[in-house]
Amino acid sequence: MKSIKCAVGTFLLLGVAAAWSQEFPRAELGFDYSYARYGPSAPYSKGHSLNGGGGALVLNINEYLGIKMDLQGYGSNHTGFDIAPNGTFPSGIHGDVQGNLFTYLFGPQIKVRTHGVQPFVDLLFGGAHSNVYTDAFKTFCAPALGACSFSSRPASDAFAMAFGGGVDIPINHIVTFRPAEIDYLLTRFSNPFTGTNNQNNFRYQVGIVFNLHNTSY
Repeated sequence: MKSIKCAVGTFLLLGVAAAWSQEFPRAELGFDYSYARYGPSAPYSKGHSLNGGGGALVLNINEYLGIKMDLQGYGSNHTGFDIAPNGTFPSGIHGDVQGNLFTYLFGPQIKVRTHGVQPFVDLLFGGAHSNVYTDAFKTFCAPALGACSFSSRPASDAFAMAFGGGVDIPINHIVTFRPAEIDYLLTRFSNPFTGTNNQNNFRYQVGIVFNLHNTSY
């Protein structure tokens, strides 16, 4: 009888452990503040510090793997330029350029779920939108014919990719605090001012995540 009780107890413990391993939210809805350092990587182009925010939705396939949709928007930043005459700007330029940024990314997220800190990584692909190059074209090139060495208006939309990760700290069954998510953000805007077509950017996010479980959970 004692051996049977031990076997039953062991079975129950294994059942509880198995049940715990299956306890994961079916979806996670997050809202965040986001900082992006936009880096054109060109001799006279200046980087922009952009502040904004957005949200993300993760649909979890199992305890570790989910599919993530991440949407972020950053407000306008104004930067002044004073450039001497050169091959791109025959008469030189002087003026102020406005730059905003929006990203919409999708891809897999891998997360390790523990009772304390929960680290995660993701690899996201999608698109980006910015008015920085179109505003520069209107400010420096459009006012006078021949002000720039090119005459075509730059595109406002481009390919984007983000790779990085962060940590989540569960507060309770529903709410999780995200103190940090740090990503490398690549955008591929065509920049006729410098002849380049990629920007290596950095972004940081902090926010709150709401865990969405089955109603029967």
